[in-house]
Amino acid sequence: MAGEASGDVLGARLIAALRKRHAETGDGGDLQFSGVGGALMAAEGLDSLFPIADLSVMGLAEILPRMPLLLRRLSETAAHVRSVRPAALITIDAPGFSFRLAKRLAGEGIPLIHYVAPQVWAWRPGRARHLAGRIDHLLALLPFEPKFFSDYDLPCDFVGHPVIEGVAEVPGDGSGFRSRYNIPDNAPVLAMLPGSRVGEVNRLLPVFAQVATLLRGKRADLQIVIPTVEQVTKVVRDTTASWLGQTHIIEGASGRADAFAAADAALAASGTVSLELALRGVPTVVAYRTNPITASLVRRMLTIPYVALPNILADAPVMPEFLQENCQPQPITDALAALLDDPAQRQVQQQQFAHIAEMLGQGAVAPSLRAADAVLKTIRN
Repeated sequence: MAGEASGDVLGARLIAALRKRHAETGDGGDLQFSGVGGALMAAEGLDSLFPIADLSVMGLAEILPRMPLLLRRLSETAAHVRSVRPAALITIDAPGFSFRLAKRLAGEGIPLIHYVAPQVWAWRPGRARHLAGRIDHLLALLPFEPKFFSDYDLPCDFVGHPVIEGVAEVPGDGSGFRSRYNIPDNAPVLAMLPGSRVGEVNRLLPVFAQVATLLRGKRADLQIVIPTVEQVTKVVRDTTASWLGQTHIIEGASGRADAFAAADAALAASGTVSLELALRGVPTVVAYRTNPITASLVRRMLTIPYVALPNILADAPVMPEFLQENCQPQPITDALAALLDDPAQRQVQQQQFAHIAEMLGQGAVAPSLRAADAVLKTIRN
């Protein structure tokens, strides 16, 4: 059961990995998959009960009007699981829907596995105790999570972060990218990642625009590339149309990887993209700004000193973070200028990135295969 696009990616890879492992064991019989997913999971043989878009909502303003539909889909999914009695129910991220579904099905003899351990360790550690009564097994993306959840008697396996597979599948061609966009070999390239949601982009791009102006004041040949996703492409294009200098808007997974391979540094919104940049070796500065009320609530609950995943993993400020009132053009510009102008500073970050990649298991067994192994072990036990 996946509830959003990122979950569809994880689900499709997991289905393929389960088939591979099942074939290797020679257990016989076909694996069958039923549930909720998107186009990628459908391509792997899952017939979705209803469109995944029905569940892909975020924020109170979006959820409230669609609550009747969400509750109906929850009941339909629970009824379907009871009717087919699967060897396991695997919920993928989407905690709002997934944990409600698990609550309805707890105690009915169906192993409940949740893929992507919730980051309750960051602000709501006590919630792990409630999950232990609903979920039989967790699959974690980060190496320190199994120890955290074991303290609450919740079995948890570290399987690795899906970004590892994305980086391996699309390595990126920096020289080809520069050639395609007529960027000289010696021209500095800055990648900007203002977010994947319209609200994030609207809050961050004005700051990024001022950073671009300040950086270009001393670097007239600076090239800016903005890898983007479909839902925010128009906003990004409209907002950057008035920027001075070369700004390239990039769409698609291959273009994104090529842009990262060509970049000398990056300015990124906080999120999974910071981890992708680390695994691709791109020196990065992180900036983020949300509405003041949300920021105030998060600060009261937050139990960790960093928000960027590479910093959380390293337990150190590997990537400079500029958040909320500190998300200002001049200090961000200064941090980026140091990365653009000083190869030694770039190298220091890249050495730390290599350690983070090692922690996540880059180059070892693929996360989807590790997840499949954990699922099959849970079923057999």
